[in-house]
Amino acid sequence: MKPFLTQTAIGARALLLSLTALLSLLLHQPLFAGQNVNEAPEDIARRLQLNYDQIRSLSFHFTQSTEGELSGRPQQGSGTAWFVKEKKNQEPPGTVGKMRWDYTSPDKQVLVSDGVNFSMYFAKLEQMIISPADTMKTDITYAFFTGSGNLLKDFSISAPTNPELNPKEEDADHYKVIKLIPKENQSQVSEIHLWVTPDSLIQRMEILDHFDTRTTLEFSNLKTNTLPTDDPKAMDALFSYTPPEGTEIIYQ
Repeated sequence: MKPFLTQTAIGARALLLSLTALLSLLLHQPLFAGQNVNEAPEDIARRLQLNYDQIRSLSFHFTQSTEGELSGRPQQGSGTAWFVKEKKNQEPPGTVGKMRWDYTSPDKQVLVSDGVNFSMYFAKLEQMIISPADTMKTDITYAFFTGSGNLLKDFSISAPTNPELNPKEEDADHYKVIKLIPKENQSQVSEIHLWVTPDSLIQRMEILDHFDTRTTLEFSNLKTNTLPTDDPKAMDALFSYTPPEGTEIIYQ
């Protein structure tokens, strides 16, 4: 049984970096409420960038599907995720933001970073892979999670080129769709589409890689700035995971 996110654990890590970065940037403050409904995609991206600095933590439930020629038959999954941004000039050197993805289906997976190490536990494989968290800073999209990226600088922003992705007339008041393409080639991301609701929640995200594998995420129960970030013990407990006895530990 191979990991759910991609066909290899390494692929799972790379895709997760992209998801983490964009989720941490985009799932937060009001965007369309009180704004021009005809706002250009670039203006939406600009407001997202400005709002990014306001968030400290977030959590949400998610469902995920992956399909494509290389991924075999469509795969489904769901779970809960948590994120805490890096406190600039306050964290030890080499520390990055904290995150945790708990997959409860189709099988248990825990992907967690305490800011120093990034660990991926796969119950079906009875393995945990551990690597330095600061290596994730080299990913262009993960840069947003640590606050060092710039959406308009790093991506070309536009409306969807596929007319099927544009809202139908009856849905036009319910969400907007924008398209993001990295300005520099990225190994795991070809293009990204985001569905944004009037109350500024990301209703849906689609990530397409260079092999035409499409990963779609739907979000619910979004909460911002509710984690006890000033409680070190609570943060240590949330952003760590001890695997069952007998798990093979692989260091990279």
